[in-house]
Amino acid sequence: MEKENLSKKLYSRNFKKWGFDMNLFVSIVSAILVLAFIIFTIAKPELSKTTFNNINNGLNENFNWLYVLTINLSFIFLLVIGISKLGRIKLGGFTAKPEYNNFSWYAMLFSAGIGIGIFFYGVAEPIYHESIPQGLSSGSTFDNFKVMYMHWGAHAWALYGLVAIGLGYFAYNKKLPFSFRSLFYPLIKDKIFGIWGDIIDTFAVLAVLFGLATSLGLGAKQINSGMNYVFGIPVSSTVQIILIVIITFIATLSVVSGISKGIKLLSQANTIISGVLLLAILLIGPTVYILSTYMSSMGLYIKDFFGAGLFTATAADDISWQGTWTVFYWAWWISWTPFVGTFIARISKGRTIREIAIGTVALPTVIITIAMTILGASGVYTNDLHGGVIKQAIDSNIATAMFEMFRYMIDSKALQMVFSFVAIIAIVLFFVTSSDSGSLVVDNLTSGGKQDSPKTQRVFWALMEGLIALSVLLLGGEAALKTIQSAVVITGLPFAILLIIMMYSLSKELKKSYKKHEYNTILKLKRRMDKLDDDVEYKQ
Repeated sequence: MEKENLSKKLYSRNFKKWGFDMNLFVSIVSAILVLAFIIFTIAKPELSKTTFNNINNGLNENFNWLYVLTINLSFIFLLVIGISKLGRIKLGGFTAKPEYNNFSWYAMLFSAGIGIGIFFYGVAEPIYHESIPQGLSSGSTFDNFKVMYMHWGAHAWALYGLVAIGLGYFAYNKKLPFSFRSLFYPLIKDKIFGIWGDIIDTFAVLAVLFGLATSLGLGAKQINSGMNYVFGIPVSSTVQIILIVIITFIATLSVVSGISKGIKLLSQANTIISGVLLLAILLIGPTVYILSTYMSSMGLYIKDFFGAGLFTATAADDISWQGTWTVFYWAWWISWTPFVGTFIARISKGRTIREIAIGTVALPTVIITIAMTILGASGVYTNDLHGGVIKQAIDSNIATAMFEMFRYMIDSKALQMVFSFVAIIAIVLFFVTSSDSGSLVVDNLTSGGKQDSPKTQRVFWALMEGLIALSVLLLGGEAALKTIQSAVVITGLPFAILLIIMMYSLSKELKKSYKKHEYNTILKLKRRMDKLDDDVEYKQ
């Protein structure tokens, strides 16, 4: 009751006019910081680029071990609580039921968590990883796929599952605000309802906004490159503006209609279209080579799971490679936990901790590794067969690699066009579903944790994401977008520390909750036994 009163006090500080219900501190400070950063990036592009590159290099050289530690601890922690007795705890309480069926749940989970990575990096990454540090090499010809699985598989998804369980538990079971601040209740207690909670949420909002705006801006350039390659549409800022406007418009309609309609339906469509496209590539492409590559690579990935996952570079060249790839990816995934983890928590009420722990790691890892192997093995096969044409496309413009693969893998020009068109639709849908789910998360964070904020506010944040991407792209270009991307990756360091602290506090809270869960289980069984006794007595 006391926590509910404090939540009401938190909401009473919100600005409630003109269709808004915002926490003023989080909203205004976030807006000011975003604006200041954009102005600095655009006004001083070289200085900002140099500054953030130097910071990134310093973090990579001195804290690569921390990113590696956080990723592996998150996986082990999630595995332990998932298979332990704590895994029986439900988000929302003993009697809660899932709000979405399994297909809808997985579709939304994939659409928010994967983005366009499958199609953008799937073809290119195995070719990039033909040269890796000695410490990661097993001597196998499938080491390149093993490294790709490590970057996109269980380690990354464990982070999202961890935050989803933590936030879902504190919000649904402990009746705390549905906001990132609630993860730290065991540490700072009622201070989450004050300035400390506001600071935590502001930090999370910045990570989400910058991450989504960067993806939207770079994605528009990637889609434009693909459209130019396939349809001859020129690569220009005008086309990219139109793409961002269209994606933002569709995402706005989706987020206004809510999770149960727009976001769910678009995610389902996205999953089906992507699945059909990948299945078609598997059947038309080098099927036996793809399946053989997957079996061998997955065996190697499982065998070297902790050896590769715990690899921490010490030599200068290896540090540089790991900073460009592994540390970059893992810092990026960590910085995206406020977005993806919060969204997964939002759609997971009624599910047990075990369901979420296994559901966000096992199946996503299998599916994403299969998907990227279909593209990656097809790319490697085509590249070897045609004298390095895919590598040339990657070096020239990575966005065209998949379309170049279609050109050499499929004999019919008409079929090449069909595959390319479907691929562009799938990529656009991935951006839309990332944008609308991200807008919903920002809406939760800026309202102090409310799940039922006004539609006007959802529209505002969806439009803000589009405007940030437009302004940076038009005024600062790709260099400005990459600088913002570097800034997002830098936020991975403090989030890494917070995640380690959160694991400790969450374990303590779950142990307390389990006792209550067991009491409710025994009580439920006793009621059933009493009912059976009553029925037997009545019949007699």
